[in-house]
Amino acid sequence: MDGRRRQSSRLGGGYQLTDETPVYVISVAAQLSGLHPQTLRQYDRLGLVSPDRTAGRGRRYSARDIELLRTVQALSQDEGINLAGIKRIIELENQVAALQQRVAELSAAVEGAAATLQAREAQVHASYRRDLVPYQPPQPGSALVVWRPSPKRPMD
Repeated sequence: MDGRRRQSSRLGGGYQLTDETPVYVISVAAQLSGLHPQTLRQYDRLGLVSPDRTAGRGRRYSARDIELLRTVQALSQDEGINLAGIKRIIELENQVAALQQRVAELSAAVEGAAATLQAREAQVHASYRRDLVPYQPPQPGSALVVWRPSPKRPMD
């Protein structure tokens, strides 16, 4: 329902057009969504779909807004959910999307920290002196016995 895909294309002059670029006036948005312009204004007042505004306060809808309008209509007409319920669903979906984004950021940070840790560990291991023999404590049953020959007796 969130429709967070980012399709984009370059237009002349370096302007980037994405799914979130506000380009549709209310009459076109109403046609594309199959709703009456007054319904779009009502949804805007309720905070269900909030289009961008021009300097003259005119509404400009993006492709994402159109998709969201269709979703609101489907939830209302097909599922019988009231507008307050739809608003809560949209809020929760936006919250889930934000949390998923944060999880992805934290996962990337953890992976980066793990890679740094492994690199540092490899540096420490590479710095070991190879000419030293590591100490190994004696194993049970492998006592060291020093043999000393008995002193020579004078010959008579």
